[in-house]
Amino acid sequence: MKILAVCLGRPEVLAGKKYKTGINKLAIQGPIMIDAEGLVGDAILDRKHHGGVDQAVYIQGSLDIDWWSKELGRELHHGMFGENLVIEGLESQMLAAGDRFSIGDVLLEITSPRMPCATFAAHMGDPKIVKRYTQAARPGAYARVLQGGMVEAGQPVTYTPYDGERVTMADMMATYGRKLSEADRARYLSAPVHYKTRDAILAGEM
Repeated sequence: MKILAVCLGRPEVLAGKKYKTGINKLAIQGPIMIDAEGLVGDAILDRKHHGGVDQAVYIQGSLDIDWWSKELGRELHHGMFGENLVIEGLESQMLAAGDRFSIGDVLLEITSPRMPCATFAAHMGDPKIVKRYTQAARPGAYARVLQGGMVEAGQPVTYTPYDGERVTMADMMATYGRKLSEADRARYLSAPVHYKTRDAILAGEM
């Protein structure tokens, strides 16, 4: 595996919206710093729902982008889904909370899938994309930064799967907003899932 693209967003207003968003990210040349909050210089505007230590970096696999390009019948540029890193040969359905990626000095740990929203639909210009995206279960994944450093396109990536109970991105999408069975509650809590997911489970909301 290797990094195909490193992408940053800038504040912009989407058609039909009044607020600014950084969802449309574009590939950049050269190295960029990743710290605990993500890629330095990336626009993260809705801090209630985006960013933070457990959503610091959004990773998308090249195989998912290829699949979506065929599904939507158009070429998708790197960063189109709001991803920060595009990893060659990766398919997000295989990922689970706790899986890790090493990129030079940088160490990332997967926490949760990206859930589509109204801003995503407006950006894609398709009011049905939220349902299609959820059903497809090819969401890419958010990661926390265990160790920061510099990254750039072309760097090799080492993937290390989590060695405990696997809670995949597809699992988390399928159970989003639903009550978990006792077995799933135990499985989710045993994995290093996003802190908001953990809090929701402990509060009895999942």
